[in-house]
Amino acid sequence: MTYARQMVQTNPSQPIVDQATLVECIEACFDCAQACTACGDVQTLARCIRLDLDCADVCDATGRILSRQTATEPRMVRASLQVCAEACRLCGEECENHAQHGMEHCRACAEACRRCEAACNDVLSAMPA
Repeated sequence: MTYARQMVQTNPSQPIVDQATLVECIEACFDCAQACTACGDVQTLARCIRLDLDCADVCDATGRILSRQTATEPRMVRASLQVCAEACRLCGEECENHAQHGMEHCRACAEACRRCEAACNDVLSAMPA
């Protein structure tokens, strides 16, 4: 069991969406932040690295916001998820371009971005209107 899952399951507050969807998104955000932080070759990938670092910051912030279960503000959660999904989409597209040219670290980063984008969209879809 991951710590994210354990913390969500043991928190006395009810999560804004079902636990499994929330935990998947938290874990995907932190995984994506790590992958984006590690991705890049400064000499040839300046734009990619910039998007990676921006995406890592957004994913990290979103993962932290989703981890807080007390007095949750749904509008803040929704705004964070929307920004995170968009950051992951942009970063994933850029990394996929480089992955097509044999850059395996960009392929891994693009996968992490796509996973996080999908997880954010899943939480958005599951949230009450």
